[in-house]
Amino acid sequence: MRNQPYLSFNLSLGNSGRRPSAEQLIESIAGQLRGHSLAPGCRLPPVRVLAHQLGLSKNTVQRAYDELMARGLVESRKRVGLFLAAPQKEVVAAPRKQVSAPAFKAEPPRPVSTSSKVNWAERPIVLSGVSIDPELLPTEKFAACMRSVLKDRIVNLAEYPDAQGFFHLRKKIAQRLNRRGIPARPEEIVTTLGSQQCLDLVCRALADKKVATENPAYHVGKALFEMNDIELAGLPLNPFQGGVDLEEWERLIRRIRPGLLYLVTRFQNPTGYSYSTGELNRIIDWSHDYGFGILEDDWGSEMLSFSEFRPALRARGGDNVLYMNSFTKKLLPSLRLGYLVGNEQTTPALVRSKSLSVLSTPLVIEAAVFEFLDRGYYDVHLKQLHAELDQRYQLCLKVLRQTMPEGVKWTTPGGGPVLWLEVPGRASLHAIIERLARKNIVLWTCEWAFFGKPHLHGFRINYARLAPPDLQRGLEELAGEIRRELG
Repeated sequence: MRNQPYLSFNLSLGNSGRRPSAEQLIESIAGQLRGHSLAPGCRLPPVRVLAHQLGLSKNTVQRAYDELMARGLVESRKRVGLFLAAPQKEVVAAPRKQVSAPAFKAEPPRPVSTSSKVNWAERPIVLSGVSIDPELLPTEKFAACMRSVLKDRIVNLAEYPDAQGFFHLRKKIAQRLNRRGIPARPEEIVTTLGSQQCLDLVCRALADKKVATENPAYHVGKALFEMNDIELAGLPLNPFQGGVDLEEWERLIRRIRPGLLYLVTRFQNPTGYSYSTGELNRIIDWSHDYGFGILEDDWGSEMLSFSEFRPALRARGGDNVLYMNSFTKKLLPSLRLGYLVGNEQTTPALVRSKSLSVLSTPLVIEAAVFEFLDRGYYDVHLKQLHAELDQRYQLCLKVLRQTMPEGVKWTTPGGGPVLWLEVPGRASLHAIIERLARKNIVLWTCEWAFFGKPHLHGFRINYARLAPPDLQRGLEELAGEIRRELG
C-alpha cells in the first residue's frame, strides 16, 4: 500500500537548525534503524517528504537512502517504498564430531609483556618501536590521492592487477632510485605488502636456505627466517666497538658459507647503526670471494637528512644486490606497501613467489601512492619530516646528556627515528620496564633480537614517535629509574 504509515525520525542532528549533510543524515538514520525498538518492515518516509521536512534536495536524501540500502539496513519494495530490513540471523550448526587440529610449529618464547600495567586509554608515552608520530604523517594529502584514484577511475579496479605491481608506480620508484645512484628498472621491481613480505618472498624463492644477518637482528625478520626453516647465523654488531669487527665477520662468513647475507644498512634495527663506506666495500668483496648473495634492507634511509648522498650497497655492488624498501613508516603505516628490486635473473622468481603467495597487491593502494609521488607530495613530506625528526633527535640527545647517570651511553645516528641506549649490566632491564609501566610509560627489551646471550644490555629508544614534551618526560623518567637501579 502506497499510503502505508511511515516512521518518524528525530533528525535535528545537533545542528541548531542547520542543514545536515548526506553523511550526517546517513549516520543519524542508521543509528535509529539499528535500535531494538523498531520492528522489521516499518516504512521509511518517502524521499520527497523527508527532503521537504529537512529543507534538503531530493538528490541528497536519495543518496542517503541508497547508502542505507547498500549497508543492508533497508530494503526496497517495488512501487511501495523503502522498509526497515530484518536483521540477519546467525546460523548455528553443531559439529558432528570434533576433528583433530593441524600441528603447527611452537611459538618461540617472548619476554613477559607489561601491557596489563599500562593504561592504554590514557595514551601512554611509548619510548619503544620504530614508528613516526601520526601527527607528522600526510593523511589529508594521501586521502586526496585516494579519492582521485577512485573518482577518476585511473585504474581498472574490476580486474586482478599485475602480480608484479602497478607499472606506473614501479616506473616512478625506478626513477627515484636512479636519482640516488641505485640502478633499477621498472621491470626489475616487485611491489610487496610492506618490508615483511619482501623477506617472505626471498625465503620462498631462495635455493640455498642458509642466511647470515646481524646480531642483534631485525627481530620480526629473524622470526620469519626461523619459521621458514632457514639456517640462520648471527654476525655480531656492536655500535660501541666500531660496529663491524671485519676480521670476525670474515672468519664467520668463511666458516658458515651463507647463500645470502641480509643486512639493514641504514638505521639497523634495533641498534640504529649505519654502515660506513669501508664496511660496505668489504662486504662487496666478501660476496665476490665467498659467493653469497646480498639482500639490502634500506627501510630507514629516507628518514635521514641528506641520505641521498650516502650510496647504498646496490649502488656500490651492482644489480646483483637485492634491494628492499617500503613506504610504510614514512608515509602511512596502514598502507603496508614496500618493494623489492632484483635483476633479469632474480626478479622472475620473486614475481612467481609473490603470485603464489597473494596473487597480487592492492591496486587501489599502489595507484594512490603513485599519485602521491607524481604530484610531488612525497618529496615535500620528506623535507618536512626530516626537519621534525632532526629537532626531536637533538632534543633526545640534550635530555640524555642532562639526565643519564655515569655508565650509561648511547649511539648518535645523526637523525632519523631511533638510537640505542646502553645500560650498565648490573641494572635489571625488566625492573626498569615494570616501574615505568606503572607510570604509563612503555618500554621493551630487545633480547629476542639476539642470537643466544645478548652482548648489548639496553633499549632501543624511539624519539620519532613522541611529541617533544612527552619525549622529554619519558626520557627523564627513564633516567630516574636507571639511577634507582644503579643505586
